Amino acid sequence: MLRIENLTKSYGSKKAVDDLNLHILPGEIYGFIGHNGAGKTTTLKAAAGIHDFNEGDIYINGVSIKKDPMLCKKNIAYIPDNPDLYDFMTGIGYLNFIADIYQVSKEEREEKIAKYADMFEITKDLAQPLKSYSHGMKQKIALISAFIHNPKLIMLDEPFVGLDPKASFLLKETMREFCNDGGAIFFSTHVLEVAEKLCDKIAIISGGKLKAAGTIDEVKGDESLIEVFLELDKAKEDEANA
Repeated sequence: MLRIENLTKSYGSKKAVDDLNLHILPGEIYGFIGHNGAGKTTTLKAAAGIHDFNEGDIYINGVSIKKDPMLCKKNIAYIPDNPDLYDFMTGIGYLNFIADIYQVSKEEREEKIAKYADMFEITKDLAQPLKSYSHGMKQKIALISAFIHNPKLIMLDEPFVGLDPKASFLLKETMREFCNDGGAIFFSTHVLEVAEKLCDKIAIISGGKLKAAGTIDEVKGDESLIEVFLELDKAKEDEANA
C-alpha cells in the first residue's frame, strides 16, 4: 500500500531523512516512532506529496508519487499534527467541501458524517464556524474528513494529541476497523504504550535514519519498547559525541 524506497530529504547540508526504506501492507497499522526532529513529519509529508525529496521514490498502491502525484493523492488522507482548517467554514461545510473534492455521493457522505460525528460527539457543533472550535474539536473534524472518502491509506502525524481519552479510544477502534476492511494506516507517535498495544508493525527513526522496523516482538525482543527506544537514542548520542 505504501512503499518508501531509499528516501532522502535534505535541508541544506542536513539530511532530515537519510536513505529510508519502509513497506506498509494493506490491513496494517504501522507506527512511526522517534524523538522531535528525527524525521517523522518530513517522511509523512513526503509520502503525502507535500514535500519534494532529493533521492528515492515513494509508491502509493503501486503508483509513484513523483510520476503521478494526483492519482496518489486520490488514494490517501493525511492529517498533520496541528490541523490547519478553514476557520471561516462551519464544521459541516468543511466536511462537505472535502467530500466534494473526492466526489463522495450525497447519500454516502451523509451516512458517514452522521456515523463519525455521532461517534465523536460533535454532531451538535457541526453548524458552528471552525474558528469557534477547540483544538480537540478541530482534530475530530480533520479525522472525520479523512475517513469519509474511502482512502486506501491514511497517514496521521501524532493523531492522539489533543483528544480526550474517550475520543482516543474511539479513534483506535476506528483505525482497526479501517484496516480490517483492507485499508492501511501509517502514523507517528511519541506515546510508546499506544504503539505497543495498537500497531501491527513499528519503525523507529533517529537522526533521519531507520534504526529498527518490524513487528512489535521483532523490534523489542525480550525488552520493553521504551527500553529499546532509549537504547537507540543513547547510541545516537554516543555516536554524536564520539
